[in-house]
Amino acid sequence: MSQHSQVNRRVVLAARPQGLPKPQDFRLDQTDIPKAGEGQVLLRTLYLSLDPYMRNLMDEIPPAYAPSVALGEPMVGGTVSRVVASQHPNFRVGELVLGNAGWQDYAVSTGEDLTALGDLVQPSLALGGLGMPAFTAYVGLLDIGQPKPGETVVVAAATGAVGSVVGQIAKLKGARVVGIVSGVDKCRYAVEELGFDACLDRRDPQLAQQLAAACPAGIDVYFENVGGEVFDAVLPLLNVGARVPVCGVIAHYNDAAPPAGPDRLPGTMTTVLQKRIRVQGFVILDHYAERFDAFRRDMQAWLAAGRIKLREHRVDGLESAPEAMIGLLEGRNFGKVVVRVGE
Repeated sequence: MSQHSQVNRRVVLAARPQGLPKPQDFRLDQTDIPKAGEGQVLLRTLYLSLDPYMRNLMDEIPPAYAPSVALGEPMVGGTVSRVVASQHPNFRVGELVLGNAGWQDYAVSTGEDLTALGDLVQPSLALGGLGMPAFTAYVGLLDIGQPKPGETVVVAAATGAVGSVVGQIAKLKGARVVGIVSGVDKCRYAVEELGFDACLDRRDPQLAQQLAAACPAGIDVYFENVGGEVFDAVLPLLNVGARVPVCGVIAHYNDAAPPAGPDRLPGTMTTVLQKRIRVQGFVILDHYAERFDAFRRDMQAWLAAGRIKLREHRVDGLESAPEAMIGLLEGRNFGKVVVRVGE
């Protein structure tokens, strides 16, 4: 069902998932379209971003990260929206804005979370290559990873919204880049289109051996966004003084219980100590004030020069968002996942 001028469709969280989310954990409902009050704007969603962090917010989590989605409330998410009514002096009817309307057709905003997009030729880029995922890659790699010419950088989910940008920026900085993905087609794309030096299929039972062969001089920077067996393969190869920016551990987002098997933490911490490895987690929301302008300037220049390539995985219809989210968590996407909600 498409957007309607009299009804607000919403995808709400119907139940907290146990493991991988299921379609019944979401519910599509309808409400009246909200009205913009004094100092507010009414937004109509055109594009919705789907990102792995949303899985965390489906659980009851500590508030230090981000607020959990309440049951019966719309799922959160970045959006490109059109202003359809405005009582705000800084936003006019008809303009496109980047905001956080979530999984719904319409939302009201005070304007504090909105950024005018101007005449951006491809507005959905504001959710990916010119938005939060690429900004995550930029800050994590350059500020924490700090790759030097000739060093080896490894990144998992290497053709996704974050990983693909990590690898390409690392190449721009003169590093040797090894990607890890799910599937031979993605491997081919990473090498032939994105310019990675090598790429491995994480599903191959010989991943650890293949990674060692692909990194004969060890690993200087590992951009961690997956965890699980990929991190197990990476850990023994980390060099003295290696840097590990951590922006996610998608392999564990659906864990309903601690992983089976021996406790790896003592061995991991011993390696971190003996090799003087820097492991630093970061939440990108902390960095907008100081680093976003530099990111936007650099990324726009790289895109204009053809030095960065971007790929979108587009899905049509708000009602398709739950299945697309499940597919994202299973690694079925190829590029940045964007839901086209409205025309």
